[in-house]
Amino acid sequence: MNYIEIFLEALAAEKGRSKNTLASYANDLRLADAAIPGGLVGANDTALQKYLSGLHEKPTSVSRKTSALRSFYKFLMLEKIIDENPATNLETPKREKILPKLLTTQEIELLISSAGDIKTATRLRAMIELLYASGLRISELCELPITAILGDRLLIHGKGAKERIVPMHETAALALDKWMEIRPESNSKYVFPSSGKTGHITRDAFFKLLKKCATLAGIDPTRVSPHVLRHSFASHLLAHGANLRVIQTMLGHEDISTTQIYTHVLPEKLQQVVEQHHPLSKVSNK
Repeated sequence: MNYIEIFLEALAAEKGRSKNTLASYANDLRLADAAIPGGLVGANDTALQKYLSGLHEKPTSVSRKTSALRSFYKFLMLEKIIDENPATNLETPKREKILPKLLTTQEIELLISSAGDIKTATRLRAMIELLYASGLRISELCELPITAILGDRLLIHGKGAKERIVPMHETAALALDKWMEIRPESNSKYVFPSSGKTGHITRDAFFKLLKKCATLAGIDPTRVSPHVLRHSFASHLLAHGANLRVIQTMLGHEDISTTQIYTHVLPEKLQQVVEQHHPLSKVSNK
């Protein structure tokens, strides 16, 4: 019996499992099953650790494969196919912390201003404002449906089919209103429609326009991307005292640990917060 296929079928039935996730799990498990003598079902913890240790891949890739193995064996345990879980104590390589790249608030302002020199200025300005104002992922921005606009807020359908409501500040809401006023008449459900196959502006198209804006603004284009705007949004909020949990909600991070990377970006600011608000710090300053 092919337990890998049975597991994948069960995984596919779960809510929020994307096609990419399923494809990754399928590939990782099939490769491991072929590489480990006797296959996965009969493998012990030593065999699994030896397999993972022999992979000459990036830590993130090995971590993903480890996660797939853990999920697979958890399923086998629940289905009482095996009596002991060999993946319980698997060691994974430590991920190198890569600090996000950021733009300053002044650079963001220059970038937005430079959008006025682009042919599709109104649309482009609205897109940049939304990215920086709400921390949207590029896919969420490009695929934003008209029904997502709730006054000065946006209803976002993010990863894992999870919904979140994010606010827009006044400038971003105004930029979006201006675009909607001149948006071409179309049957498209998207805020930023396109005549292409997707029906909406593509990531690549927006990426190229953003790079052009950077050049016009005198900013190195290699420093600018949709993800950099998202990082800048989160970091600037944190720098101005926003709660980490609030930022987590706005970004749509499932785990707070993903959001915590921004605490490494602004050490001086956080040090000031500690000195100003920690009770022991106040005592020592008296």
